[in-house]
Order: sequence, then C-alpha cells, then structure tokens
Amino acid sequence: DVFEQPQHVGHKKIEFHITTDIPAVLQINSEKEEKNGKRVHLYATTEEVNNTGFGRIFPAPSSNDKMETEEEDDEIPSEFISRRDLERNRLSREEMEKFSVFKNYEPGDPNCRIYVKNLAKQVQEKDLKFIFGRYVDFQSEVERNMFDIRLMKEGRMKGQAFIGLPNEKAAAKALKEANGYVLFEKPMVVQFARSARPKQDASEGKRKK
Repeated sequence: DVFEQPQHVGHKKIEFHITTDIPAVLQINSEKEEKNGKRVHLYATTEEVNNTGFGRIFPAPSSNDKMETEEEDDEIPSEFISRRDLERNRLSREEMEKFSVFKNYEPGDPNCRIYVKNLAKQVQEKDLKFIFGRYVDFQSEVERNMFDIRLMKEGRMKGQAFIGLPNEKAAAKALKEANGYVLFEKPMVVQFARSARPKQDASEGKRKK
C-alpha cells in the first residue's frame, strides 16, 4: 500500500530486530553459570577479555611512555622547583617592603656565589638544592662540581647559607627569581656573597686613616 499511495506518506515506524544475537549471548552465559557457578564465570570472562589481545597491547606503550618520561626527566630534572612555583610563592616588591629583613636591601656586587639569609630552622641542604639546583646543568661535570651549598645551622650564622653557582649569570638569575621566595613560611633574602677582597681593602683604608 505504501508504494501505491506515495502521497500519503506520514511518520514511518522503524523497527530494529536484533533478537537473534542477544539470546545466543544470554544462552552461553547461562550455560557457563550453570556449569561453573557465577563467580567462576566472572573470572572466565575476565580471562576472555584479556585473551582478546587488548591486554597484550597495553603494556608495550606504557613501558615506552616510561622510557620517554625518564629521558625527559634527564633533560629537565623534575627534582628541582619550577619557575612557576617560584613566582607563585615569591613576595611582591610591595610585600617585601613590609618585612624588616628587606629594609635597605642591596643585591651586592655580582659574582658566582650568592648569600641567603632569613632561613627557617627546618630548612635543610636538600631544600636549597631543590630551589637553586635549577640553575645548574648537572649533565656538565664542571657545573656540577661548582655547585656548592653551605648551610649554617649553629652560632651567629644560623639561618644563613652560601651557595656557589657555575657562573655569574646563573647567580644573577637565581637572585632575581628566588629573592623573596617563602620557604617554610619565611621569605628568603638572597644577595650576592661578599668576596674577601673588599673587606681587606676596607681594613687597609682604616689603617691609613
């Protein structure tokens, strides 16, 4: 009738007949349940899924991913702080002005050693390495050997540290990015370390006077 009267085409009813597949699956499952019990059936289906090939495919890329991440970690060591985290936890200039430790702050004369003060009691060498290690190329033996941390934990120098970096450029970058960084709720004061020569010159000047 539909083909003979095309002008009266209205809403057609579409039906899907998929009864042949479903009973077969249910029948197989019910047979397994009757034969081995429900719990065994669950294990059996898990084995079937693993045996389909997907289980064998997954381990290969995951191991490759691991190798890739390890290679990336070698290039950009993850054990050091990121620049984003440094900026996030660093005081602004306005905030620094509120702290007495930054009063009359002067960076000092540029050199490859920096001086850090106002460190919290719980700060350890590994914490300083975590921050200042990012300015060292650990693949270079020369730079690795020049990187030196001396943290003072006793006496009048307590809460201070001297850090040797590979060059003046690295020290300048460390000073710029780490000065005012809040470590264990205390902002670090980072300056260029004073060399021994100016002190000698000053003492000689006093003698001349």
